[in-house]
Amino acid sequence: MAKAAPLKVALLQLNTPADPVRAFEHLKPLYETAVASGAQLILTPECSNLMEQRKEKKAQVVTTLDADACVAGVKALAARYRVPTLLGSAIVRSPVAGEDRAVNRTFCFDETGEEAAFYDKIHLFDATTPNGEVYRESAGVCGGERAVIAPTPWGGLGLTICYDVRFGYLHRALAQGGASMIAVPAAFTVPTGQAHWEVLLRARAIETGCFVFAPAQGGQHEDGRKTWGHSMIINPWGEVMARLDHDHPAVLMAEIDLSEVARARTAIPQLQHDRTFVRV
Repeated sequence: MAKAAPLKVALLQLNTPADPVRAFEHLKPLYETAVASGAQLILTPECSNLMEQRKEKKAQVVTTLDADACVAGVKALAARYRVPTLLGSAIVRSPVAGEDRAVNRTFCFDETGEEAAFYDKIHLFDATTPNGEVYRESAGVCGGERAVIAPTPWGGLGLTICYDVRFGYLHRALAQGGASMIAVPAAFTVPTGQAHWEVLLRARAIETGCFVFAPAQGGQHEDGRKTWGHSMIINPWGEVMARLDHDHPAVLMAEIDLSEVARARTAIPQLQHDRTFVRV
């Protein structure tokens, strides 16, 4: 049975270095700040173990899951402090034999540090941004194929990563599958972040009646990229409960009342109103 509200949630906004060892060193003090502030659930951004898009340098630091220092470190922190933790994503070698691309994988650890669920990013960011930056995530990452809801003491946490936020049907499926909260760990580019980040997050909350937790990467990274930051916590009515109005590392916290999920879904029962239709 899910624990009663309120729930104190902490998002870590990071500026992750280009290798897992230093990434964990960067993450750990922010994690411990969240713990000291009473966080009951902690979430980190996409690519929390490394931010490196240069192919040759990335090949030197991407490891297997078992060998990744950041994944192991976060798992140990969850167990040490007995706080359920979502490692927003880690870039690790694919476990599929013969696959030379990595996976972009979210890990959800329970309060004992055991893996409660994992999710491989389904929608991969292959795009050219308005400022001319070219991204071809599928060249180095193989996409996932299944939606995942992680069990937590407070209810189902739907798992998504970054570019997934543009695909409303995934979030609807998570809500209809039992999620009352949805995680959107991200490393949004600056042009798309300025234009779409808040709008998309609020839309996903409104249409699902879920709390949305969006921990983000922010600032200038070692590989030359710059990410948007502006982590947010949004309630099921689409209201921003807490936000960071900057791109540098920080902890964002809010106390949420999960009874708001039922109230929003009773007011607008849209998850019950699906209809089939003829596609154009």
